[in-house]
Amino acid sequence: MGKYVCTICGYVYDPAEGDTGSGVAPGTAFDDLPDDWVCPDCGVGKDMFEKA
Repeated sequence: MGKYVCTICGYVYDPAEGDTGSGVAPGTAFDDLPDDWVCPDCGVGKDMFEKA
């Protein structure tokens, strides 16, 4: 499970931490995020993230 970075704002999604503010539990791989998940900092979709 690798980290992914938002190409717009630089937010890093770390699977070890998840995104508890959006209800994503720690240990959730980027590929397993819901399709409607968005960057918690700038609001863009998963398609704007690249593997770090």
